[in-house]
Amino acid sequence: MSFLWAVIAGLVIGVLARIVLPGRQPIPIWLTILLGIVGALGGNALAGALGVRDTGGVDWIRHLLQIGVAALVIAVVSPVWGRRT
Repeated sequence: MSFLWAVIAGLVIGVLARIVLPGRQPIPIWLTILLGIVGALGGNALAGALGVRDTGGVDWIRHLLQIGVAALVIAVVSPVWGRRT
């Protein structure tokens, strides 16, 4: 069940990260999900290092960090993927 939640979270975070980035990203949806999962894990690690991983209520800072890391990863991978195909 946690694998399913990781895929769902990766999809949501990846799509939000693509919305934040300007222009078009020529990557497929499966890569968006994978990079969203990477962004979620990286954002969690960064939030833990900053001491904002678990707060009372909704962890908005952690979620913003997850989207930011995913956007950074997508911004790096997208041009490489575009040249590849």
